[in-house]
Amino acid sequence: MSPNDPKATLANLPYCDDEAGFRPYQSPHLSRYDAFSWTWARMRRRDFLGVVGAAAAWPAAARAQQSGRVRRIGVLMANFDSQQRIKAFESSWPALGWIEGRNVHVDYHLAAGDAESFRTHAAALVAAAPEVILAAGTSILAAVRQATQSIPTVFIGISDPEGAGVVANLSRPGGNLTGFANFEPAIGGKWLQTLKEIAPHVTRVAVLRNPDGLKRIMTTIETSAPTFGMEALEFGVRNADEISRVLGSVAGQPNIGLIMMPDPILTTSGRLVIDWAATNRVPALYPFRNLVADGGLICYGVDIADQGRRAAFYIDRILKGEKPADMPVQAPTKFELVINLRTAKALGLNVPATLLTSADEVIE
Repeated sequence: MSPNDPKATLANLPYCDDEAGFRPYQSPHLSRYDAFSWTWARMRRRDFLGVVGAAAAWPAAARAQQSGRVRRIGVLMANFDSQQRIKAFESSWPALGWIEGRNVHVDYHLAAGDAESFRTHAAALVAAAPEVILAAGTSILAAVRQATQSIPTVFIGISDPEGAGVVANLSRPGGNLTGFANFEPAIGGKWLQTLKEIAPHVTRVAVLRNPDGLKRIMTTIETSAPTFGMEALEFGVRNADEISRVLGSVAGQPNIGLIMMPDPILTTSGRLVIDWAATNRVPALYPFRNLVADGGLICYGVDIADQGRRAAFYIDRILKGEKPADMPVQAPTKFELVINLRTAKALGLNVPATLLTSADEVIE
């Protein structure tokens, strides 16, 4: 694999087995940061697949203990990217012996992309007294944490959960929270590298982020930008109006690029950003595949459906009596490099062959 391959920075991450077969997350130690030498995670997918296979083979007697009362699960997601996650989440239930309406009921809350909507839905969800909650995204989890500190909660799509103060420790989270991380601070340099490869002319990059989170990723971007001949411009935004104002201030600047951070507040406004980038001919990098499928240029991020599937197994364990405090935060197992070739051509970009070869998907 070439050192310029966007996946070449993935390296072995130390794990230790827990009793259920998952592999707990351990943050990579970066003694010296270099844009081409940080360590990331090359996950052992066979371990997770082994868990899925084992679940499918459980004897009927083991599943019988789930019969009786209907268990209640509350789910809070942003409306924008909910369908893929819900489909993946529900796909795991049959193997675990759960049937909607018979022994489990899932109460879905799909919120608009602003903090007030997240808080309103979180309060309603908690008022319904579910036995366990699934929360997707950093700002949504913040709303759930405001509403309850006692209901067991599994999160997905949370960046740098230990650095953000979501959990006390990745291997033993403590409290009522555990779940699945999507990005570590080192990913900031990876995004810069990928954007520079597809758009070498970019010398300044506007970074959209929720100012209430992802601070360590932003620090990595600021520190690493000079390595790629770039200057990072941070813009904190909390709603679509603020995003529009920031984009208006950036439009027309020469050699500008854009990075969208992963957060429901931002991804819900994905259409706004994609259209602006097309109109102003700005190369932009996104955190998730669905934004590239909708017309964005490129993404390097986690497979959000995979996290939805895995979350079902954690919720199953909680319903059977395990405590989130003792369940390690899990690292992502699947990353995706996706390129929209139509968008690249519209922007006048010649995508390097090495980047096309490395891509998991090229949209033509």
